[in-house]
This record gives sequence, C-alpha cells and structure tokens, in this order.
Amino acid sequence: MSEVVQQTIEDGVAVLTLNRPDRLNAWTAEMEHVYFGTLERCAAAEDVRVIVVTGAGRGFCAGADMQELQTLGQEGVQALQALQALPAAADRRAQTFPQSIPKPIIAAINGACAGIGLVQALMCDLRFAAEDAKLTTAFSRRGLVAEHGISWILPRLVGPARALDLLLSGRVVLGREAAALGLVNRALAGETLLEHALAYARELAVNCSPASMATMKRQVYADLDSALPDALAEADRLMLASFSAPDFVEGVTSFVEHREPTFAPLMT
Repeated sequence: MSEVVQQTIEDGVAVLTLNRPDRLNAWTAEMEHVYFGTLERCAAAEDVRVIVVTGAGRGFCAGADMQELQTLGQEGVQALQALQALPAAADRRAQTFPQSIPKPIIAAINGACAGIGLVQALMCDLRFAAEDAKLTTAFSRRGLVAEHGISWILPRLVGPARALDLLLSGRVVLGREAAALGLVNRALAGETLLEHALAYARELAVNCSPASMATMKRQVYADLDSALPDALAEADRLMLASFSAPDFVEGVTSFVEHREPTFAPLMT
C-alpha cells in the first residue's frame, strides 16, 4: 500500500484515498504516478467493478503542491524541459487517463478541490461533493492557463459561459453551487458523502453489467467528438452485438426471475 494513495476493496468497490492530509492532499509527481498506476491495477482486477476516489482529512486535493511549484523559476523550467526531453518522459500518462479506465470512477469530493485537484475530480465519471466543499480552478490566480485538459472537459459539463466564469475568475464555489452549475452530480451533507458514494458504487457493482458499463463509458467520451450520424451508427452496431452477449441473457433472466443478476467480471 502506498503512503500517498491508499486502497481498500470491498463488495466490488475499490476506494482510493489521496493521502497527504497535512498538505490537504496536494498533488505531487509521486502522487500522480501512484494514483494512475493504482487505477490501472483496478482496471485489471476482477474483484473491482467500481472505483471511488476521495481524500484523507479535510481536503480532496488542494491543487499542486506549492513547495514543488516554487522550484519552477527559470532554472527549474530549464531543468523540467531537459527532463521532458528524456525517453522516460513519454511514459507519463495524460491527465485524461482516468477516462480510459473501463470501469466507473466516482469522485467523493470531501473538501478543498483546486487546480489540478479539480482536474482529477472532473476526469472522474461522476462527482458527489460535500455541500461545504470548496472548488476552484485557481489557475488564473497563479498566473497559469487552463491546464491539463480542463478547457476541454469543463465546457462540456457546464457550458462555455459558465466554464469561462470559473476559469477567468478562479472564484471559489461551494458544493451546493457546484451541483446547481452541473459541475458535480449532487451535493450532500459532509458526514454522509462517502456513505452515499459507496452505496451508489455498490448498486452499480451488484446490479449493472461490467461489460455494459465499460462500453457506455467508452461511447460517451468518444461521442463527445462524434457527429450524431456516426454516434447512432456505432450505437446500432454495439446494440446488435449486445443481443448475443451472455450479459444480455443474464440481465433478462434475472429480471424475469426477480433476483440479482450474476454478471461476469470485466475481462480487459
């Protein structure tokens, strides 16, 4: 178990906890490497059907660790450019990596969620937030730009005008407003947040086909950049294929027999 990302698995649900509570789980290169690696292992694990991501202590992820950012003067930039020129730099995963995981990922935003921390939450498939959690893009207030793909995902969630409001101002929104904007799926009392996220995740793990969920996740993200006729044609192709899949038979049979379905694990 890593010190910066902890993992538990129960009832088909893996809970990944960003674990630097003394720094509000501020993002570091080590945390990124461990978190993405853990997601990849969860994708391959037969006993994991749904993933929940949360933070230890009072925060979800308060953005990039400022101690690391302070090293990025001109000498730091030159060193970073030299590092990126090395072959090993090609192994670094894009921040959109969670969208390639074929299992649902749910962010349980328990507290401060800023900058690259907000990016990580947005790259999850669903987001539940504590009502008093503080969310902010923060980039404009640090002299930065819309980093790590947030300019792609944010307008698709809340629309261009609201995305620009959040990006240009860098203002803080609480969980309740985030839900009203569509930034998160729902806002909940902080003491019930993780319980709610886990109950939702277990419902998916027990009653929903892993193969169906993987296909639908892939469809949704692919169709963001597809024309409607292409999306319809692909949906028709996938629908016909699903009729001959074991999960379709099990889904119908379990419904008729009034019992929970027994779907096979996702084979990646």
